[in-house]
Amino acid sequence: MSAKKPSPAPPTPRLYLATPPAADAAGLSPVLESLLAAADIAAVLVRLADADDRTNINRIKALAPTIQTPGAALLLDSHLALVARAGADGAHVSGLAPMNEALEQLKPDRIVGVGGLHSRHDSMVAGEAGADYLLFGEPDANGHRPSTEAIAERLEWWAELFELPCVGYAQSLDEVERFAAAGADFIMVDEVVWSDARGPEAALTDVANRMGQGHAANLEKAAARQG
Repeated sequence: MSAKKPSPAPPTPRLYLATPPAADAAGLSPVLESLLAAADIAAVLVRLADADDRTNINRIKALAPTIQTPGAALLLDSHLALVARAGADGAHVSGLAPMNEALEQLKPDRIVGVGGLHSRHDSMVAGEAGADYLLFGEPDANGHRPSTEAIAERLEWWAELFELPCVGYAQSLDEVERFAAAGADFIMVDEVVWSDARGPEAALTDVANRMGQGHAANLEKAAARQG
């Protein structure tokens, strides 16, 4: 992990879409196909419904072409043992101990992302250990998470100092914009897309627009710092 060099133009953030728990791959696949065609989605985090390994491998393999053919990465929410067997690109885990296990099992061939980092120290430890990205702002097992401003502050700190990509987990359109303005490299969304009564494609369009507004604010902030 290296210190970030000054840049006059922060990169445009990209979307990281997390699925609902996938039980019906045949039903989810066409929805994902439309979303991947409608927006610049860098990665899809596939969350799996409870099932045996063979069933879950079949689900992943059914979704993989839809996700990977347009160029997005397919990551599994944990399930490290299924990553290689199902042809996924990597996994996302929560906490330093699961991260170390994932790094041992999946690197150097596959992606390891990590969240559940409760302090700046933990974040730096994860970065030094070799994680591919850090996620800030996701709820814990009890549904608790830091405030929007606390998440934005962590994202801004990380984005200004380190090269390793950071991801902001956004639960609302306001958070999408705020985290993009803070300098997040990626914005993870789930329920803000899937629970929208208009349908996920309309919601994703709003997400992309608000992310663009946040990025514009970040560019203005960077230009002001440059003098």
